[in-house]
Amino acid sequence: MIPLTPIAGHDVLFVMAAQAEYGPHLQARITPLICGVGPIEAAVQTSRALTLLESQARKPALVVSLGSAGSARLDHCGLYQASHVAWRDIDASALGFERGTTPFLDLPAILELGHAIPGLKRATLSTGANIVSGAGYDGIVQDMVDMETFAILRACMLAEVPLIALRGISDGKAELTGLHDWQEYLHVVDEKLAGAVDRLGAALGDGSLTL
Repeated sequence: MIPLTPIAGHDVLFVMAAQAEYGPHLQARITPLICGVGPIEAAVQTSRALTLLESQARKPALVVSLGSAGSARLDHCGLYQASHVAWRDIDASALGFERGTTPFLDLPAILELGHAIPGLKRATLSTGANIVSGAGYDGIVQDMVDMETFAILRACMLAEVPLIALRGISDGKAELTGLHDWQEYLHVVDEKLAGAVDRLGAALGDGSLTL
């Protein structure tokens, strides 16, 4: 059964990449779809989930992509919602296409997310299949990086379901030296994401966010 979380009269599909990001604060509030790490797993699992839900007449009113992100410029352990999302991997420029765009798909390189939770800081997000560290940030225009949200957005666009993306900054100020560097502050990210989920519920409840 694909899990949906009822919030202020709306069924919401929360999507997270890894169990390690799903800490006790979020566990007290939501049951997410754990899609796996990277854009391929995110696209496959989110598309499958949305297709099954629609076939069961359980199509969600909203999808929320949430988890950790890296950033060399945003506040460490800060909480942000994505305003725009880009796919940093794709490069068909040798054929004359703008870098970041998919050939023969009529979409810009940077996609705007049309829904936002009032009062939460907004930042731009770059999705790709690589872990970014150190000098890897130098060629990325966006404020923060993850490995799933662009893929989840494309699945949502095809299913005609709005998306909100919430990210807590777990790393990026220093070069990564191992898995422990990413895991060290996930408990803080968990608490802040839970607070954002509460704000989502309040905004849906008082009408300051409409779907």
